[in-house]
Amino acid sequence: MDLHEEKIVVLDFGSQTTQLIARRIREQKVYCEIYPFNTDLDKILAIKPRGIILSGGPCSVNDEDPPESDPALLDSGIPILGICYGAQLITKQMGGKVEKAGKREFGKAELTVADTDGIFAGFEPGRAEYQVWMSHGDRIEEMPAGFKVTGASDHSPAAAIRHREKPLIGVQFHPEVAHTLIGSDILRNFVFGVCGCDPSWTMQSFIDTTVAAIKKKVGNNKVICALSGGVDSSVTAALIHRAVGDHLTCIFVDNGLMRSGETANVLDFFRKKTGLKVICVDGKKLFLDRLAGVAAPEKKRKIIGYGFIEIFEQEAKKLGDVKFLGQGTLYPDVIESVSFRGMEVIKSHHNVGGLPEKMKLDLIEPLRDLFKDEVRQVGLELGLPEEAIFRQPFPGPGLGIRILGDVTNERLDILRQADVIVLEEMKKSGLYRKVWQSFAVLLPIQTVGVMGDERTYEHVIALRCVDSVDAMTADWSRIPYDILGSISSRIINEVRGVNRVVYDISSKPPSTIEWE
Repeated sequence: MDLHEEKIVVLDFGSQTTQLIARRIREQKVYCEIYPFNTDLDKILAIKPRGIILSGGPCSVNDEDPPESDPALLDSGIPILGICYGAQLITKQMGGKVEKAGKREFGKAELTVADTDGIFAGFEPGRAEYQVWMSHGDRIEEMPAGFKVTGASDHSPAAAIRHREKPLIGVQFHPEVAHTLIGSDILRNFVFGVCGCDPSWTMQSFIDTTVAAIKKKVGNNKVICALSGGVDSSVTAALIHRAVGDHLTCIFVDNGLMRSGETANVLDFFRKKTGLKVICVDGKKLFLDRLAGVAAPEKKRKIIGYGFIEIFEQEAKKLGDVKFLGQGTLYPDVIESVSFRGMEVIKSHHNVGGLPEKMKLDLIEPLRDLFKDEVRQVGLELGLPEEAIFRQPFPGPGLGIRILGDVTNERLDILRQADVIVLEEMKKSGLYRKVWQSFAVLLPIQTVGVMGDERTYEHVIALRCVDSVDAMTADWSRIPYDILGSISSRIINEVRGVNRVVYDISSKPPSTIEWE
């Protein structure tokens, strides 16, 4: 069953804002998903998208081996919108010319609209006050036959183009970013005016179609679900439970990398406040033994991912006749675990790139197409308690990727104590629900300090607090100095072995939210 019969497809050419395109389309209540730029044409046509968007990217169409989608796509009759690199690729493949601009455009620019059809429906022609965001070194110098200019800026005479007869459109700027003030209007006009979509994709429709699909796939078989206590696994369990009822057994694995009191709190919550059947497995020795002496982040993630699957398969065998494993994989996990043009992946999420190639259980991942904020909306629709839905994200590998370097019981104890203080102070200040995540990281260095007139040489804790909507992009949180001061003072005074606390003021990109 296709859960999303009406959709927009984005072909990714490596832009840092590709995920934003999908989000902006979904905000219009139209389903959108991302595929690699070189996805086979037959596969794209089989999807039957109502429209296709070619993303921006870091390359030039004049490079020796530029990323290109199949040129035959432009003759498919499907409406296509090229953004930045995507617009230049359309130009090149249709016979136009793209060259290095005399003056590159990076940042805000003013767009003059020359044609109010299509994506500029409802705009004022000739007005030069529409703020857009540019990021390019090349520009369209000669348009292909059949195209016309529909918008221009000071340094891009063909900032927006479209074919006179075919549904082919290109814009040199990025409508998906917030700095393009007319971006939502442009994407709305493309989705509804050009592609003819209906705003029918809602979280309730997602629940209905997802539950039906799970029922069809599972039949009368048993399902186990990986339950961590976070919103992703909680919503996953609730969806599967709605579909199969008592055929579901949830498994919580204490991998020895949990926060202080985490295991007891999660089990108490789910056993008292939900109708889910939950089994707890003690895997502390297995994970800590295998992580001993391992410092490389990717290796850590794979060890943890493999360990989870091994335990799930063992528990499934005990339960008998279990064929399916449910897990809370999200769209950002999938995106970050896939490489672009053979480049190294950003990180192998334990539930995606960290899984073994051969598994005995068939995966059920009902949230695989959703961003975090969409998952929370689903949770609210399902009636889950707010304390489960709005709990800050906690990574599946747990504290294992918040300890840089070796994972040992001693270092886990230090980080757990610091983590308790961070969460206590954030909740006391009222900021816990206002930021996306707030946590401590134990660094693999020691620094000199002075305590009680004596020299110390002890560990460093990094404090990480970020604001985000979907975890694809994030900015560091502007926490008031007095709160930072309280956190730092408490950690240094209360956590033996720490004499310094630093605050991470990096955004994503270029950094990631977690340090590993």
